[in-house]
Amino acid sequence: MVRGTLLLSLFAAATSAVTAKSVKRQIEKRELHARTIPGAYIIEFHEDADPTEVHKAYEEHAVKRRDLNYKLFKGTSIHFRDVETAEERALEIGNLNSVKHIYPVEHYERPHDEVIWRGNPGREYMQNRRRDVDPEDEDEFAPHLMTQVDRLRDEGFTGAGLKVAVIDTGIDYTHPALGGCFGRGCLVSYGMDFVPESVADVENPDNGPLDCDGHGTHVAGTIAAQSNPLGFEGGAPGVELGAYKVFGCSGGASTDILIASFNQAYEDGSDIISASIGGPNGWTNAPWASAVTRIMEKGVACLVAAGNEGETGIFYASSGSSAAGAMAVGSFEVTDIPIVLNQDTYTLDGSSQSEFGWHEGLPQAWADVSLPLYALSSDTEIPDDACDPLPADTPDLSHYIVLIRRGTCDFAEKAANVAAHGAQYVMFYNNEAGISDADASEVEAIQGAGMVTAEQGEFWISALHEGSEIVLHMSDPAQTDMVLSFHNNTAGGYASEFTTWGPTWDLNVKPQFSAPGGKILSTYPLHKGSYSVISGTSMATPLVAAAVALIAEARGTLDPVEIMNLLASTAKPQLFHDSVVAYDYLAPVAQQGSGIIQAYDAAYATVLLSTSSLAFNDSDHFVAQQSFKIRNTGSHGVTYQLSNVPASTAYTFLSGETVPDTFPNEMVQSGATLRFGCDRVVVPAGEEVEVTVEVTPPAQLDEARLPVWSGFIQLAGDDGSHFSVAYQGVSGSIKSVPVLQGAHNAIYVNGEADYANGNETYVLPEPHHVDPGTDRLPGIAIGLSMGSELVHVDLVPLSPVDPDLVYNFFGHETIGAAFFSPLLFNPRATIPSWWDGELDDDTFAPAGRYKWAVRALRIFGDPLNADDYEYAESEPFTIRYTESHAIEKKSVKKSGDKLAERLARLQNM
Repeated sequence: MVRGTLLLSLFAAATSAVTAKSVKRQIEKRELHARTIPGAYIIEFHEDADPTEVHKAYEEHAVKRRDLNYKLFKGTSIHFRDVETAEERALEIGNLNSVKHIYPVEHYERPHDEVIWRGNPGREYMQNRRRDVDPEDEDEFAPHLMTQVDRLRDEGFTGAGLKVAVIDTGIDYTHPALGGCFGRGCLVSYGMDFVPESVADVENPDNGPLDCDGHGTHVAGTIAAQSNPLGFEGGAPGVELGAYKVFGCSGGASTDILIASFNQAYEDGSDIISASIGGPNGWTNAPWASAVTRIMEKGVACLVAAGNEGETGIFYASSGSSAAGAMAVGSFEVTDIPIVLNQDTYTLDGSSQSEFGWHEGLPQAWADVSLPLYALSSDTEIPDDACDPLPADTPDLSHYIVLIRRGTCDFAEKAANVAAHGAQYVMFYNNEAGISDADASEVEAIQGAGMVTAEQGEFWISALHEGSEIVLHMSDPAQTDMVLSFHNNTAGGYASEFTTWGPTWDLNVKPQFSAPGGKILSTYPLHKGSYSVISGTSMATPLVAAAVALIAEARGTLDPVEIMNLLASTAKPQLFHDSVVAYDYLAPVAQQGSGIIQAYDAAYATVLLSTSSLAFNDSDHFVAQQSFKIRNTGSHGVTYQLSNVPASTAYTFLSGETVPDTFPNEMVQSGATLRFGCDRVVVPAGEEVEVTVEVTPPAQLDEARLPVWSGFIQLAGDDGSHFSVAYQGVSGSIKSVPVLQGAHNAIYVNGEADYANGNETYVLPEPHHVDPGTDRLPGIAIGLSMGSELVHVDLVPLSPVDPDLVYNFFGHETIGAAFFSPLLFNPRATIPSWWDGELDDDTFAPAGRYKWAVRALRIFGDPLNADDYEYAESEPFTIRYTESHAIEKKSVKKSGDKLAERLARLQNM
């Protein structure tokens, strides 16, 4: 019999240091990402198994959540009625002959991308009026120009005949730019609603997976938007879209739904799957990642967003995108920021009216307002305009619109200072590219607030300084025309600050490549304004999905590995930008992957490389020599000159620290040395040549700080073609790096977690009657400075207990593990959990004094080797029960039986 593996996961997302001040913030931030759903499990059957015995095993104690009967995944998900006994019963089911694996169901929060701008419902948009753009150009949509999508579109490729599944919040298919309908013959022609919002949706599945959030509609527009008043189109407007709604109007999505949606999209004939979902993880063998890998292996391209946790620094790869074979997509900033503005006019010294664009803030009582501008400062670089009370000799501002530069203090504070001198209307001008919402609504005297671009504001300031009078003629923002304009982005063409950094914990390269995802214009639900500008790797991913469709159409192949390798080998690596300034060295592969994709070059490449990247691992597992193949599918032989272009090396830790540094990590310009079997390689037409690469890691690096070095093997052909292979390695031993930052007591009161002092006493509720939302419960906050695939949380007695209950587990005396232990596939994070006294064998700890003992497995560690764990203890605490007699009378397992069971589980993990 093959035992089922029980994968008990608890995911978190936060910075890794654990201090008294930081625990609560980290616990709250954890809720943004994945967490287990108590009592819920996914059961996967063996291929030829009869599920009848499984159904019989759970039907008395659990309800079915979802059938998972697919070609690549056969199983079911269930929810035990009694959460307290769920783990024990799940273990029993996992031991059935028909069960291959049993996983806890995890919950992912909906994507949290930044909405820069969105329209107002019912507004009309003017036909593609653009500033600073040559009107003679056919296609000036920056995301397409940056990725060569425009060149494939110019050749007539649209992705026609291909099916692209969007796994997201659904799609507003009533949007004219998205076809206006759902079903056969429509742009959004297929899909499924996995989270129906009403009885009507359940009874009428043909209603379709309609988006009530906006995220999925934005993604869909990036892929396939049709012609619209704002003048842009999706990258592949000829594809059929499939809408798989896994997020409802609120709340998150669970892994059983994610696994079901991917498999349903596969069985519905999707050629490409785009998913902008995930949370910090970095383990390639996590359950959802494994499901993605199976689908990729069947020939369906799966593109998954790398994540938006760039501020956290290196080693923070996301969940689904960590899958082997999945195309993890990072984000670059778009070169031209799209801004959709209200159109009104102004006069300069009584001249004819000139148009200007502005964005309404709060309040919005601008109808029929015509007033001159008044500037508080002529300095267009003033950092704190109107942040202090104005001078006593300031004139009465009630007859002006006050022009104020954004910066330092918030809009309301600026508005309050000018309102003190009679101001009723304020127009802010930005201190950076783009536009923002200006909210002055808390200042009662203010009737109208708005914002113009930095360029417009600086022009007005200059004119006012020269003595001119400028009068703004304003309209009701609900009635004005809307105009699209584009403005230069000083960070354009560089990796976005928010894009998540790899590598994975097994040191594989992630992301694979990048695309524009910062400040992207696309469709939005009609009831939310029709169009919006959003930033996130969620926006980069669908553009790559569109590019894959165009390349597949152009090349006549759907092989996802071939297309991934083509995109990687033709991508353009870019310089590093720290969100303020660009440097003269390349950004690490861990941030940008192979660089920004070049779809046209990928579509017409006649040379195929056998890999998308090379991973040399760390010093302990160093593979000094690797190889890849060059296949020439062209009609002429090509000679390639090979060279090495190192990227910057990023230190994981600051000197003397054991917690990874945040963005931007410290960079050094010490690159690896590469030696090729031959620097010049001749590849005859129709033949394949193997290239051997031997690497020497950079010298004079502080290996204790775990430097991640990377670069690009450049292949320059005598026919003018250029290709590259990204490579990456780590100096030092990732296994020797501290994983466990500490274990601290936490307290849960009314569901809120906070740091707890030692030596506190907790009175626990009656067993099996706990309510974490109302009860005062003890807990633990485990600080992981690096990822750990396996964490044990044991209860160590500090007061006398029955000797039969105590056993030695990996060097410490314990009466058992907490009910939520062990924790698997953990990112670097603070992991909090409440505790009601229950142990992992369905017994309860006797009243007494205890401490937590935590063991976290090092990366690449052996789960059965005690030396491969790090150990930490919490402060002591005491527990009592409201009905302690119930604990004393409860039968318990002998310590020897407990230890045997735990070791058996470890052997099967």
